Amino acid sequence: MYHEVQGVVALGRGRPVSLETVLVPDPGPGEALVRVQACGVCHTDLHYREGNISDGFPFLLGHEAAGEVVDVGPDVRGLRPGAFVILNWRAVCGTCRACRKGKPQYCFATFNATQPMTLTDGTPLSPALGIGAFADLTLVAAGQCTEVPRARPEAAGLLGCGVMAGIGAAIHTGEVAPGDSVAVFGCGGVGAAAIAGARLAGATTIVAIDIDDRKLEWARTVGATHTVNSSREDPVEAVRAATGSFGADVAIEAVGRPEVLQQAFYARDLAGTVVQVGVPNPQMMFPPVPMIDFFGRGGALKPSWYGDCLPARDFPMLIDLYRQGRLDLDHFVSETIGSGDVEEAFARMGRGEVLRSVVVFP
Repeated sequence: MYHEVQGVVALGRGRPVSLETVLVPDPGPGEALVRVQACGVCHTDLHYREGNISDGFPFLLGHEAAGEVVDVGPDVRGLRPGAFVILNWRAVCGTCRACRKGKPQYCFATFNATQPMTLTDGTPLSPALGIGAFADLTLVAAGQCTEVPRARPEAAGLLGCGVMAGIGAAIHTGEVAPGDSVAVFGCGGVGAAAIAGARLAGATTIVAIDIDDRKLEWARTVGATHTVNSSREDPVEAVRAATGSFGADVAIEAVGRPEVLQQAFYARDLAGTVVQVGVPNPQMMFPPVPMIDFFGRGGALKPSWYGDCLPARDFPMLIDLYRQGRLDLDHFVSETIGSGDVEEAFARMGRGEVLRSVVVFP
């Protein structure tokens, strides 16, 4: 049986997205059918639309979502219809070399649904990050559903990608510890979440760097102790000034540009850590850094993919913190929109007017 729903589809490289009728099959073995309640508009969806991730058009966009399980396949255990879930794109396999090493947060063979969702003419859709949640219903692997305590879907769904990536970049990848100093370069949704994560971890000095004063104000509301507009002052010197001339213990690059990564590299203390969580495009190259500087400064340079999170561990914990009032996920929801407003939401995101636009499904 197939369910007809409206979904936001990218039909070709650089073309505006459109609302299309999508056929969603009932779940088969290992799959779950989820009624999407809310889905954030993430920059990764724009990367898909622009063809910067793959040429697998058409794409069913949307992946940062929360909703309710409608049905599960015949062999699914531990997931029931009616469960409130956050969708994740790291459904650990349990058998790859990372999982066998006891590091499932790096799983190299995550599960996706095997049945395709299609357009009405039978054209198979490529769901963004294996999810495709800009639709009333979506079909995913059961392991992509992480059950959490029921919470506001608009806020909870953001843990499915951007907010989790930022928080995880600070807590897991950067291993921010109580008393640390942290510099976050780029204060959009992911960078602001990294600031919130650094505060949760106990950082005492948190320096936010951006070229937009509006984003710097947002950064202060989530925990930044210092702000730097790098269009008006040298961010490296400003970070050093805020940290007793030493530099930050952890510098987080949340823009995805080589020149910003270079700034983060030099803004850290000796033996400090640089974390790159910003997503570059395929044409960008690693910034020019003299090898003697790389060797002499010590420390670590670490990419952060999905904040090195383990959804089964991290999503319930962060929802608990949200329900306790210790993590303000609502702050990240700049606006709620309908599924027909995604293209304009991309434009507002590009202009830096929002942390997150969130599509709400009735």
